[in-house]
Amino acid sequence: MSKTHLISTANQLPRAWASTIVGQAAGSNVKVLRMDGAAYPDESHDFDEALLVLDGCMRLDLQGQITEVNAGEVFIVPAGVPHAVAPGSHGTLVIIDR
Repeated sequence: MSKTHLISTANQLPRAWASTIVGQAAGSNVKVLRMDGAAYPDESHDFDEALLVLDGCMRLDLQGQITEVNAGEVFIVPAGVPHAVAPGSHGTLVIIDR
């Protein structure tokens, strides 16, 4: 067993939007990354994805509709739903996926 300081881990990554896996739980990857205000392109997955904002704000673009996810909030993107991150997103993001 171990503990990880997620914000410090994200801040030490060589570049924004480059996630790193910090562990696995219940068959899912737990990743962390740093958002730097730049957009992240549209993607979709064949699994649900949890997006948890630790600090800052993520501007999640769901087919043209922007939803702000703030610190302490999580958004579950259902499998198959295209999503992107709009400009202005900043802070630390945890992603839980397969």
